[in-house]
Amino acid sequence: MRFKTLALMMIVALFVAVAAGSAIAQVNMDKLLNPAQLNETAPDKFQVKFDTSKGEFIVEVTKAWAPNGADRFYNLAKNGFYDNCKFYRNIEGFMVQFGINGNPKVMAALRPARIKDDPPKHSNTRGFITFAMGGPDTRTTQVFINFGDNSRLDKDGFAPFGKVVKGMNVVESLYNKYGAKPGESQSQTQAQLQGNVYLEKEFPNLDFIKTATIVPAEAK
Repeated sequence: MRFKTLALMMIVALFVAVAAGSAIAQVNMDKLLNPAQLNETAPDKFQVKFDTSKGEFIVEVTKAWAPNGADRFYNLAKNGFYDNCKFYRNIEGFMVQFGINGNPKVMAALRPARIKDDPPKHSNTRGFITFAMGGPDTRTTQVFINFGDNSRLDKDGFAPFGKVVKGMNVVESLYNKYGAKPGESQSQTQAQLQGNVYLEKEFPNLDFIKTATIVPAEAK
Protein backbone atom coordinates (compact mmCIF):
# COMPACT_ATOMS: atom_id res chain seq x y z
CA MET A 1 0.00 0.00 0.00
CA ARG A 2 2.82 2.38 0.91
CA PHE A 3 4.53 1.54 -2.39
CA LYS A 4 1.34 2.37 -4.35
CA THR A 5 1.00 5.67 -2.48
CA LEU A 6 4.62 6.59 -3.21
CA ALA A 7 4.23 5.68 -6.88
CA LEU A 8 1.07 7.79 -7.11
CA MET A 9 2.85 10.74 -5.50
CA MET A 10 5.70 10.43 -7.99
CA ILE A 11 3.27 10.38 -10.92
CA VAL A 12 1.45 13.44 -9.59
CA ALA A 13 4.77 15.25 -9.10
CA LEU A 14 5.78 14.40 -12.65
CA PHE A 15 2.52 15.76 -14.08
CA VAL A 16 2.91 18.94 -12.01
CA ALA A 17 6.48 19.40 -13.28
CA VAL A 18 5.43 18.85 -16.90
CA ALA A 19 2.53 21.27 -16.53
CA ALA A 20 4.79 23.88 -14.94
CA GLY A 21 7.35 23.45 -17.71
CA SER A 22 4.67 23.84 -20.36
CA ALA A 23 3.36 26.99 -18.68
CA ILE A 24 6.85 28.53 -18.57
CA ALA A 25 7.44 27.63 -22.22
CA GLN A 26 4.17 29.32 -23.18
CA VAL A 27 5.07 32.47 -21.25
CA ASN A 28 8.47 32.53 -22.98
CA MET A 29 6.86 32.09 -26.39
CA ASP A 30 4.38 34.90 -25.70
CA LYS A 31 7.29 37.23 -24.93
CA LEU A 32 9.24 36.20 -28.04
CA LEU A 33 6.19 36.92 -30.17
CA ASN A 34 5.76 40.29 -28.46
CA PRO A 35 9.27 41.78 -28.30
CA ALA A 36 8.15 44.81 -26.29
CA GLN A 37 7.89 42.38 -23.36
CA LEU A 38 11.59 41.52 -23.65
CA ASN A 39 12.42 44.42 -21.39
CA GLU A 40 14.15 43.03 -18.30
CA THR A 41 17.34 44.72 -17.19
CA ALA A 42 20.31 42.37 -17.29
CA PRO A 43 22.59 41.93 -14.28
CA ASP A 44 25.92 43.74 -14.40
CA LYS A 45 27.54 40.39 -15.10
CA PHE A 46 26.03 37.00 -15.94
CA GLN A 47 26.85 33.82 -17.81
CA VAL A 48 24.99 31.80 -20.40
CA LYS A 49 25.73 28.09 -20.69
CA PHE A 50 25.25 26.71 -24.17
CA ASP A 51 24.65 22.97 -24.44
CA THR A 52 25.32 22.18 -28.09
CA SER A 53 25.55 19.19 -30.41
CA LYS A 54 29.34 19.35 -29.89
CA GLY A 55 29.42 19.94 -26.14
CA GLU A 56 29.15 22.88 -23.75
CA PHE A 57 30.59 26.36 -23.76
CA ILE A 58 29.96 29.34 -21.49
CA VAL A 59 29.70 33.00 -22.40
CA GLU A 60 30.22 35.60 -19.70
CA VAL A 61 28.49 38.92 -20.35
CA THR A 62 29.74 42.20 -18.89
CA LYS A 63 26.95 44.73 -19.23
CA ALA A 64 29.23 47.77 -19.03
CA TRP A 65 30.84 46.77 -22.33
CA ALA A 66 27.60 47.14 -24.32
CA PRO A 67 24.49 47.75 -22.17
CA ASN A 68 21.87 47.58 -24.92
CA GLY A 69 23.37 44.43 -26.38
CA ALA A 70 23.67 42.80 -22.95
CA ASP A 71 20.01 43.50 -22.12
CA ARG A 72 18.81 42.06 -25.44
CA PHE A 73 21.02 38.96 -25.13
CA TYR A 74 19.83 38.41 -21.55
CA ASN A 75 16.16 38.57 -22.51
CA LEU A 76 16.60 36.30 -25.53
CA ALA A 77 18.55 33.67 -23.59
CA LYS A 78 16.20 33.81 -20.58
CA ASN A 79 13.15 33.23 -22.77
CA GLY A 80 14.56 30.32 -24.76
CA PHE A 81 15.18 32.11 -28.05
CA TYR A 82 18.52 30.43 -28.69
CA ASP A 83 17.28 26.89 -27.95
CA ASN A 84 17.51 24.76 -31.12
CA CYS A 85 19.22 27.55 -33.08
CA LYS A 86 21.73 26.46 -35.72
CA PHE A 87 25.30 27.69 -36.06
CA TYR A 88 24.49 28.62 -39.63
CA ARG A 89 27.54 30.64 -40.70
CA ASN A 90 31.00 29.38 -39.78
CA ILE A 91 34.05 30.82 -41.50
CA GLU A 92 37.30 29.25 -40.39
CA GLY A 93 39.67 31.74 -38.81
CA PHE A 94 37.01 34.47 -38.78
CA MET A 95 33.85 33.78 -36.78
CA VAL A 96 30.80 31.57 -36.19
CA GLN A 97 27.32 33.13 -36.28
CA PHE A 98 23.96 32.10 -34.85
CA GLY A 99 20.66 33.63 -33.81
CA ILE A 100 18.02 32.69 -36.36
CA ASN A 101 15.25 31.01 -34.38
CA GLY A 102 13.86 27.78 -35.83
CA ASN A 103 10.30 29.13 -35.62
CA PRO A 104 9.52 31.55 -38.50
CA LYS A 105 6.79 33.25 -36.45
CA VAL A 106 9.35 34.20 -33.80
CA MET A 107 11.70 35.61 -36.41
CA ALA A 108 8.89 37.58 -38.05
CA ALA A 109 8.17 39.22 -34.68
CA LEU A 110 11.80 39.97 -33.83
CA ARG A 111 13.23 41.07 -37.19
CA PRO A 112 11.84 44.60 -36.82
CA ALA A 113 12.65 44.75 -33.07
CA ARG A 114 15.96 46.58 -33.39
CA ILE A 115 18.05 47.94 -30.56
CA LYS A 116 20.21 51.05 -30.39
CA ASP A 117 23.92 50.76 -30.99
CA ASP A 118 26.51 50.64 -28.23
CA PRO A 119 29.92 52.25 -28.80
CA PRO A 120 32.58 49.49 -28.83
CA LYS A 121 34.51 49.36 -25.56
CA HIS A 122 36.24 46.05 -26.23
CA SER A 123 37.88 44.79 -29.36
CA ASN A 124 36.67 41.92 -31.55
CA THR A 125 39.39 39.46 -30.69
CA ARG A 126 39.36 35.71 -30.08
CA GLY A 127 36.46 34.50 -27.95
CA PHE A 128 34.54 37.77 -27.82
CA ILE A 129 30.86 37.70 -28.80
CA THR A 130 29.17 40.52 -30.70
CA PHE A 131 25.82 41.27 -32.31
CA ALA A 132 25.72 41.14 -36.09
CA MET A 133 24.27 44.18 -37.80
CA GLY A 134 23.61 45.63 -41.24
CA GLY A 135 24.17 49.29 -40.42
CA PRO A 136 23.47 51.74 -37.57
CA ASP A 137 20.87 50.62 -35.00
CA THR A 138 20.02 47.35 -36.77
CA ARG A 139 20.92 44.78 -34.11
CA THR A 140 18.20 42.23 -33.35
CA THR A 141 19.02 38.59 -32.48
CA GLN A 142 22.01 37.40 -34.48
CA VAL A 143 25.41 37.21 -32.81
CA PHE A 144 28.86 35.93 -33.69
CA ILE A 145 31.87 34.64 -31.81
CA ASN A 146 35.27 35.76 -33.06
CA PHE A 147 37.83 33.06 -33.83
CA GLY A 148 40.78 35.43 -34.09
CA ASP A 149 41.83 39.06 -34.19
CA ASN A 150 38.95 40.80 -35.97
CA SER A 151 39.68 44.20 -34.45
CA ARG A 152 39.11 45.76 -37.90
CA LEU A 153 35.40 45.41 -37.10
CA ASP A 154 35.67 47.81 -34.16
CA LYS A 155 35.69 50.93 -36.34
CA ASP A 156 32.43 49.79 -37.96
CA GLY A 157 30.64 49.80 -34.61
CA PHE A 158 30.59 46.08 -33.79
CA ALA A 159 30.50 46.14 -29.99
CA PRO A 160 31.41 42.96 -28.06
CA PHE A 161 29.22 42.39 -25.00
CA GLY A 162 30.77 39.21 -23.64
CA LYS A 163 33.41 36.56 -24.01
CA VAL A 164 33.60 32.76 -24.11
CA VAL A 165 35.18 31.86 -20.76
CA LYS A 166 34.87 28.09 -21.03
CA GLY A 167 34.69 25.69 -23.98
CA MET A 168 36.28 27.76 -26.73
CA ASN A 169 37.59 24.45 -28.08
CA VAL A 170 33.94 23.40 -28.51
CA VAL A 171 33.15 26.60 -30.40
CA GLU A 172 36.11 26.01 -32.70
CA SER A 173 35.00 22.43 -33.36
CA LEU A 174 31.56 23.39 -34.74
CA TYR A 175 30.88 22.19 -38.29
CA ASN A 176 32.39 24.63 -40.78
CA LYS A 177 32.45 22.85 -44.16
CA TYR A 178 29.61 25.00 -45.50
CA GLY A 179 31.62 28.15 -44.78
CA ALA A 180 29.60 31.31 -45.38
CA LYS A 181 27.06 29.65 -47.67
CA PRO A 182 24.18 29.18 -45.18
CA GLY A 183 24.66 32.80 -44.11
CA GLU A 184 24.58 34.32 -47.57
CA SER A 185 21.73 36.69 -48.35
CA GLN A 186 19.44 34.25 -50.15
CA SER A 187 19.98 31.42 -47.69
CA GLN A 188 19.61 33.66 -44.65
CA THR A 189 16.34 35.03 -45.98
CA GLN A 190 15.01 31.52 -46.50
CA ALA A 191 16.18 30.49 -43.03
CA GLN A 192 14.26 33.37 -41.47
CA LEU A 193 11.14 32.65 -43.52
CA GLN A 194 11.16 28.86 -43.12
CA GLY A 195 13.15 28.27 -39.95
CA ASN A 196 14.96 25.05 -39.16
CA VAL A 197 12.89 23.17 -41.74
CA TYR A 198 14.90 24.92 -44.43
CA LEU A 199 18.29 24.69 -42.72
CA GLU A 200 17.89 21.00 -41.90
CA LYS A 201 16.93 20.23 -45.48
CA GLU A 202 19.63 22.27 -47.23
CA PHE A 203 22.43 22.13 -44.63
CA PRO A 204 21.85 18.95 -42.60
CA ASN A 205 25.29 18.87 -40.96
CA LEU A 206 25.04 22.19 -39.14
CA ASP A 207 25.69 21.99 -35.41
CA PHE A 208 23.07 23.49 -33.13
CA ILE A 209 22.26 24.71 -29.63
CA LYS A 210 20.23 22.30 -27.53
CA THR A 211 19.63 24.80 -24.74
CA ALA A 212 21.01 28.16 -23.64
CA THR A 213 20.66 28.71 -19.90
CA ILE A 214 21.45 31.78 -17.80
CA VAL A 215 23.64 31.04 -14.80
CA PRO A 216 25.19 33.40 -12.24
CA ALA A 217 28.65 34.68 -13.08
CA GLU A 218 31.34 32.89 -11.10
CA ALA A 219 33.09 34.91 -8.42
CA LYS A 220 36.64 35.87 -9.33
